[in-house]
Amino acid sequence: MSDPISKLSWDDLRIIRAVGKSGALAPAAKMLGVNTSTIARRLSKVEEILGVTLFDRRRTGYVTTAQGEELIALAERVELDVVSVARRVSGHVQGHIGDLRITTSDSLLLHFLTPMIADFKARNPAIRVEVIVGNSPLNLARGETDIAVRATEMPPENLFGRKVANIAWAPYAGSLNLVLSSPATDTLHDRQWVSYGGKLSGLKAFSFVEKRVDHDKIAYRTDSVAGAAAAIAAGLGVGYLPCMLGDLSPDLVRVGAVEPELNDELWLLTHPDIRKSGRVYAFMTHCIEAISKHRDLIEGRRGTTSGQSSVAKLSSGSLLFRTALP
Repeated sequence: MSDPISKLSWDDLRIIRAVGKSGALAPAAKMLGVNTSTIARRLSKVEEILGVTLFDRRRTGYVTTAQGEELIALAERVELDVVSVARRVSGHVQGHIGDLRITTSDSLLLHFLTPMIADFKARNPAIRVEVIVGNSPLNLARGETDIAVRATEMPPENLFGRKVANIAWAPYAGSLNLVLSSPATDTLHDRQWVSYGGKLSGLKAFSFVEKRVDHDKIAYRTDSVAGAAAAIAAGLGVGYLPCMLGDLSPDLVRVGAVEPELNDELWLLTHPDIRKSGRVYAFMTHCIEAISKHRDLIEGRRGTTSGQSSVAKLSSGSLLFRTALP
């Protein structure tokens, strides 16, 4: 008698995984693009072949049994193997042709990364670029994205990558909101502030401001660094931004020194299986070369204060805004 497991196909494993992930037949069928009766029939057939129950049928949905969990784990491993081999093969065949998916944050994309992508596209017109904006981790192993451009000091160990620069942070204000209506006697921390919250409450800038600025002075919070830049430019307050964003924004001016405690690292990351793929290797090489030319910007050595204002340090270490009459 043949081994029951040999009668299972990849489609059977995909069905088991889909039902386990969704907890019901209808969403699993939608996920796989088949009808519900097909899912029910195939699942029953697999359980008959194996002689086990993979899911407990309850009113609230399908609950995975211990045997079902083992089959789902097998499906996960097989999927990763299939994706890994397919991507290696397609990478060798396609070279500088095909789709390239990049994930990054809004602050890195706006003024900094977009011009690099445009230059790369001009040199490689056959590559179609898709950018996914967000700070949440995507699964590079399953092909959700090809390259991640991240500000992080702890890149995932399972990815291949390179640190390309240190990211400096400094305080900024809107260029149209620097002149004070009264003599300049306010320190930086006495002004209204723009800070972070939500999914960005883990930023160093968040805790740094929380410890130094009265709660009532924090007038605006956001979970977007680009959103904070827009708020600062609109006059909602001063706030800390990466110099690579603040110094490139025409409506912002740096109003203080780079704060070493807020330094971060800029990484280019990809999955080891595709790091030598033509389009992936070409883009990472292009970015490394382009970023090397902008290291002064990234590391905060390019920006200066506005011609309409200067920032003087007091003996106590606080910052004082001094306005200059035209």
